[in-house]
Amino acid sequence: MEGAGRECKGHSHGSLRHHGHPWPNLYEDKDLSKEHDMLPFVEDCSNFDIVKATQYGLLERCQELVEAGYDVRQPDKENVTLLHWAAINNRLDLVKYFISKGAVVDQLGGDLNSTPLHWAIRQGHLSMAILLLKFGADPSLIDGEGYSSLHLAVLFQHMPIIAYLVSKGQSIDTTDRNGHTPLMVSAHKVIGREPTSFLLKFNPSVNAVDHIEKNTALHWAVIAGNINAVDVLIEAGSSLDVKNVKGEKPLDLAHQTKNRTIIHILREEEKVRIRRTSRFLRILEKNEFLLLLGSSMLLIWATGYVADLNSDSWLLKGSLLFFILVTLSFFARLFIGFNKIKYFPVAFMISSIFWISWTCFIYFLPNFSDPVSQLPFFLSMVGLIYYFYKTVRTDPGFITSTEEETKKNIINLGESGSLDFRTFCTSCLVKKPLRSMHCHTCSSCVARYDQHCIWIGRCIGVGNHAYFILFLFFLTLVNIWAINGTTLYWSEHCTTTYQRDGAWMSFTQIVSCSPWVLYIFMLITFHTSWAALWLIIQIYQVAFLGLTSHERTTLWKQSKHSKHPVSLRKTPYNHGFLQNIADFFQCRCFGILKPSVIDWTKQYTLLFPLAKDRNIHPV
Repeated sequence: MEGAGRECKGHSHGSLRHHGHPWPNLYEDKDLSKEHDMLPFVEDCSNFDIVKATQYGLLERCQELVEAGYDVRQPDKENVTLLHWAAINNRLDLVKYFISKGAVVDQLGGDLNSTPLHWAIRQGHLSMAILLLKFGADPSLIDGEGYSSLHLAVLFQHMPIIAYLVSKGQSIDTTDRNGHTPLMVSAHKVIGREPTSFLLKFNPSVNAVDHIEKNTALHWAVIAGNINAVDVLIEAGSSLDVKNVKGEKPLDLAHQTKNRTIIHILREEEKVRIRRTSRFLRILEKNEFLLLLGSSMLLIWATGYVADLNSDSWLLKGSLLFFILVTLSFFARLFIGFNKIKYFPVAFMISSIFWISWTCFIYFLPNFSDPVSQLPFFLSMVGLIYYFYKTVRTDPGFITSTEEETKKNIINLGESGSLDFRTFCTSCLVKKPLRSMHCHTCSSCVARYDQHCIWIGRCIGVGNHAYFILFLFFLTLVNIWAINGTTLYWSEHCTTTYQRDGAWMSFTQIVSCSPWVLYIFMLITFHTSWAALWLIIQIYQVAFLGLTSHERTTLWKQSKHSKHPVSLRKTPYNHGFLQNIADFFQCRCFGILKPSVIDWTKQYTLLFPLAKDRNIHPV
């Protein structure tokens, strides 16, 4: 080894001490790289002892000292071996070398009596953990505090390590010295939604109890005041009736801690579960969307009906509307669950289209004496209903995976160094194909994700994107015809004096002529605005950019904050106007076009050489 003149770089962790609490960090990490900044830029590494050389990852210096007779199994004065120091500093080459020279892979050491695997996991070194496991490290061994490797990964919120350990066969319900499962530890020690929510994806036993207190994970979440963990555990079906060794249920503990939020959550959940025991209420729960739709239709009709009353008292009309709103709100709170309220925009749109169509039939169609002028309305309505149904009922491209495939993907990605959020969805536990995105509303990853449309209540992806654009097209046509019908109705049934009295007087004359038609016209204008605008944007993105809404937004944000802006037109997915249309709609035009057939639910690598040529990365 050439000692003189060698530049010593690298971050390392020095003395590790126990602080008496299990989180967020059990170790006092001394960063020797900061200490090194105070030294001359070029330092003579030939004087480093083997511990310091290991911390800095100096393989040649360590080889020199070992060849000179140093025993790699010899612990230092803190009872820490070289393998521990190499593990915590993520020195892969040194770990391989020390083990080849006889280092014990499961050697206990340090104040916490931990193995090198424990040390690596605490620091979140997935690659080091994988290497040690390949050399035979036992993840079930417990440290001085009684924690196994999986418990430590949970404590320090290292989700990739959790996934890898479980996929390699570590039981999700493994217990520590006191009988605590990783789920209990997460609910009690880690405040927040994660990693409790992540652990639940591996189907742990939510009602398991520990050996001493006989608490479930929900008990421990209540004790810790961990509101987010309480939420996800209840969603997972945790029992509210399990009693601990003192005979206390989770709600009893909540009263003791005087946490009003948790008390409210548990009481509301008790009411929901009691409702499910009633056959009548179960039927209502299954038909909550129909109740929401009926309420929305009634609300829209009642608003127009009140506005159309032959009363000049706006106070009376306002009072009636207020009474209707309060009544429907009370009904919704009583019979419609909170999780269905997110579908209100869908119910509102369907209800609006229903009353718009009804108005067209009753008020507008009689003004069109020519059947040819009525035909566009009927054709547009048929197209609207058909493509709305196809958009809602067609699988948008949900990414699915069996348990065996999931574990295999986790292992492969972990061992290739790619187990991160860019290639692996920690919510769905699936390998993410190109152009896919996790939808938090649908709780699923969607291939070639475009958006989650509130007016459809469904994700828009590779499976239903074309149907969605056609739905927007026919919705716009229906509304345009309705606007034409409205103007024709006003011209034939309402007397206006625009030329003499001006616009405001004409408006009041139209209002008094038929408030219902004006009210419906406002709904028509609203739906025309968003549908037409979104249709134009969608066609532009598909035909001229070859991108989805999510991709265009992501690229725009990246370009905005990048020193080297990327043109939205220069992406791997833009093949020109005609080819983009052919690929998207899979149309051949009697053999003129040749669309590319790609299964985006299983496409993990970029096929197009264009990305490499233009130095562009896929979204």
